[in-house]
Amino acid sequence: MLNFEDTTPVKPMPQAAPQSAAAPLSAALTGIHDTRRIRAEDKRIINGGADVNQLVPFKYKWAWDKYLNACANHWMPQEVNMNRDIALWKDPNGLTDDERRIVLRNLGFFTTADSLAANNIVLGTYRHITAPECRQYLLRQAFEEAIHTHAYQYIVESLGLDEGEIFNMYHEIPSIRDKDEFLIPFIDTLCNPDFKTGTPEDDQKLLRSIIVFACIMEGIFFYVGFVQILALGRMNKMVGAAEQYQYILRDESMHLNFGVDLINQIKMENPHLWTSEFRVEIASLIKKAVELEYAYAEDTMPRGVLGMNASMFKEYLRFIANRRCQQIGLDPLYAGANNPFPWMSEMMDLKKEKNFFETRVTEYQSGGALSWD
Repeated sequence: MLNFEDTTPVKPMPQAAPQSAAAPLSAALTGIHDTRRIRAEDKRIINGGADVNQLVPFKYKWAWDKYLNACANHWMPQEVNMNRDIALWKDPNGLTDDERRIVLRNLGFFTTADSLAANNIVLGTYRHITAPECRQYLLRQAFEEAIHTHAYQYIVESLGLDEGEIFNMYHEIPSIRDKDEFLIPFIDTLCNPDFKTGTPEDDQKLLRSIIVFACIMEGIFFYVGFVQILALGRMNKMVGAAEQYQYILRDESMHLNFGVDLINQIKMENPHLWTSEFRVEIASLIKKAVELEYAYAEDTMPRGVLGMNASMFKEYLRFIANRRCQQIGLDPLYAGANNPFPWMSEMMDLKKEKNFFETRVTEYQSGGALSWD
C-alpha cells in the first residue's frame, strides 16, 4: 500500500524540465497543500488546508442539501405572464399614485441590490470559504442573484419604465442610497485582493461581512419591499410582479438560512471570534439596519396604503431583527415585538402548498415542471 508519509530518503531526481502549461495549478489557486487523501475531519469553513476541489467526503452535509434544494427550486422570469400587470400599469385608473410609488421604489432598490449581493459572493466571500460543499451552494446562490436581477429587469421592461431612472435610484434616492452605502464597506473589505483570513482580526472581518449580508441585507433590507409587492398581489394587483417576488422571497429565505448555518459553523469552529465586544458591535449594526429600513418604509409609504402604514413596518422590522439575533446567538433587541404580517410566514415556507391568487403553487420545480392545481 502506498504510504504518503514515508520519510525514507530517496535519490535526487534529475533536474526537471520547465513546467508545461498542463502542469498542476499552484496551491494558492487550488487549495492543494499536500497529496494525501483528505478526510471529512480535515475540512474547515475558513482557513482550511484540505483540497477545495474535492467535494467528498462530505463534512457539511447541510450545505450540500441546501444546494440540492436550491436546484430543485429553479425558475426563470420569462415563465411568468406579465400581461395583466402591463394592462393595469397602462390604465390611468389602475393603480393609485401611492401604489405606483411602491412599485417604482421597489424596483429602484432591487434592480441593483441583487447585483451587489452577487458581486459580494463571487469577488469576496467565495474566495475565503475553504469548504467545497459551501462553495457549491455559493455558486448556486450567485446564479440565483443573477436570476433575481433578471426578474427585476424583466418587470421594468414589461411595464415600459424609464430604465435610466429605475437603475439609478440607488444613486439618486436617499432612502435607497443610504442602505447601499451601509453595505459598501463590507463588500470592499472582502473584495480587496489583498485581504486574507488567518488572523483573529481578519477572520472577524469575514464573519462580520457574512453576518451583514445574510442577516441584514437579505434578512432585513429586503423585507419591506417583499411585503409591499406581495400585499399588492394579495389584492389582485400586479400579480405577475408579485409572483416573481414570491419566488425571489423563497430563494432569499434559503440564502438567509444558509448564511445563518455558515455563521454558526464558523462560530463553532472559531469560538475565539465571538467575543463580547464583537457581539455588541453586531447588535449595533442590526439596530442601524432597522433604522435604515424603516426610513425606506417611510419614504415608500408616506401615507397609508394597501391596509398598511409605515408604523406597522417599524414593528415588523423589530420582530425580524429579533429573529435574526436569535438565529445567530444574540439576545433579542426589541422586547415584545410582534409580527403584524403573519401571512408573510406562509409566503416564506418552501414546503407548504401556496394559495396564490387564482392558482395554487406546489413547490415550484425546474423549467416546465411547475405544478399547478
